[in-house]
Amino acid sequence: MNIRRVLLDVDKAIQRPEISDIAKVIDAAPGVGGLNITVTEIDVQTVGMDITVEGDNIDLDALFRAIESTGAVVHSIDELAAGERLVERIAWER
Repeated sequence: MNIRRVLLDVDKAIQRPEISDIAKVIDAAPGVGGLNITVTEIDVQTVGMDITVEGDNIDLDALFRAIESTGAVVHSIDELAAGERLVERIAWER
């Protein structure tokens, strides 16, 4: 399956790792073409982040291992796009 985009919910400790360290290991993961890290929550001990990764044939296992090698924790996959092209989510009301 050609994974082209993944949105991850990730937490890290307040002190370490630095967000730039997480970005470096993600950028080096197989299939990654670009990424965005957005801090969504800060409390006394942790920083919550949404990490969006785009590329071609992203290796999810390698991506998770890379993030977790820094000491950060992947909580969930909140979006995944795969196939020959990206399909944007369309919001609609029921």
